[in-house]
Amino acid sequence: MSKIQNIICSVDEVRALENDQICAGRPAKAMMENAGRAAFQLLRQCWPHAERISVYCGGGNNGGDGYVLARLAAESGFPVDLVALASPATPEARQAEESARAAGIYPRSHSQQLLEATDVVVDALLGIGAKGALRERFSFVVSEINKCSAGRLALDVPSGLSADSGAVCGDAINADVTITFIRLKRGLMTGVGPDHCGRIVLDDLGVGLEESTEEDDPVSWGYRLSRKWVEGVLPRRSASAHKGVAGGLLVIGGGVGMAGAPVMAGRAALRSGVGRVTIGCHPDSRIAAASQMPELMVVGLGDPQELTFLLARSDALVIGPGLGQDAWAQEIYRTCCDHNVPKVIDADALNLLSRGPRAVPRAVLTPHPGEAGRLRRIDVVDVQRHRPAVVEMIAEQFSGVCVLKGAGTLIAQAGKPALACDRGHSGMATAGMGDVLSGVIGALMAQGLSGYDAAGAGVWIHGVAGERVGQRGGRIGLLATDLERGIRELRTEMDFAETSGGR
Repeated sequence: MSKIQNIICSVDEVRALENDQICAGRPAKAMMENAGRAAFQLLRQCWPHAERISVYCGGGNNGGDGYVLARLAAESGFPVDLVALASPATPEARQAEESARAAGIYPRSHSQQLLEATDVVVDALLGIGAKGALRERFSFVVSEINKCSAGRLALDVPSGLSADSGAVCGDAINADVTITFIRLKRGLMTGVGPDHCGRIVLDDLGVGLEESTEEDDPVSWGYRLSRKWVEGVLPRRSASAHKGVAGGLLVIGGGVGMAGAPVMAGRAALRSGVGRVTIGCHPDSRIAAASQMPELMVVGLGDPQELTFLLARSDALVIGPGLGQDAWAQEIYRTCCDHNVPKVIDADALNLLSRGPRAVPRAVLTPHPGEAGRLRRIDVVDVQRHRPAVVEMIAEQFSGVCVLKGAGTLIAQAGKPALACDRGHSGMATAGMGDVLSGVIGALMAQGLSGYDAAGAGVWIHGVAGERVGQRGGRIGLLATDLERGIRELRTEMDFAETSGGR
């Protein structure tokens, strides 16, 4: 996979790339022709037995791409039904419509009968510039398209989906396949974007990186996490390594009745290659925690001096799983946050942080949307509507790394490119998954990774481990602890790749 395949841009960045091409002498009409041709070729690959195609066009250049596809389909002998919900509004779209007419393709009215007769519907209604809810006529047609049994191909972005935020206001096309052009758009990668895009295929239309690299591309909001990226940041273990050089992680949590959460984090950390894990929990939870896994050391924290001692001998800290928010938890939380050890702040520790927002040194925050809303004092609906902006604001507000969990997890740190993860699946929406993720990230930090690198690698490993386990035993009924096998496999595979020079 080329570097371009993992670059994620905002709408403004994509437009800047388009304008650079035009200023360099490449006609916009030529890019439209290439986009329509790439989409038609993909349609034939994905639906090789399709006999009839319906193309729905809007008035912008996205509609122009649709006109090109319709013309090419007709020239290849396909019966084509073309529905135009708006007149072409740009010179390039008008030229594309005229060429379609010259090929014998004329717009007709939308009807349910038309959709029933087609094999593939092409969505070329709205492009990356569309914002807010669909107009009534568009909304009705989108709803009708979503109900039909035909395959659905979206051009650049499913109509109704924000290409910048991954949010939907009202209706949006539910595509089976989305072909996006020039670069990945961040709205395709997060929020409800993955639900509406289906399989995502990128065609860069020949807009290359020139002299830039994936790390210094001049116009890119961020990057999609990949195995290559993760392999590049993971710690290398020498043949003479011992548990001391593999790092020590302290997991703080486990209030009364909640011993399981820090244990899950600790187990995942051990499977992630850390040399030693100690759990610090409420004294009343110590026996329950200690009985779970003999490799975990467990300390009941009744004396603040015990916590200070544990922090001093730890390379990284995870605080929050099952911590609670009572007086004991608050005292533990304050001591941990004041310490300079690299730390992952999760679960109840995030709720305590939201009560008195402050910068926390060397911290990775791992909120789910509800916790993110409390940190920003906004509704969870607003978090989901503006995920890219929210993750960046939290990272800046708390002077650390933010991992905004959920479909299309996002990672941000001020001054660094954002990271997005498209791995994992809906079966991972079960209790304890966040504890496991915190354990993986904490383990990687204890092994020497920066918070940013540990967050990126940890999120990717967590997602891919979930995929592997889901493939073996199914997604329904998946437990957080089931991921341990996949986590260990991935760390072993990538450690072998590093030490042997292979994949």
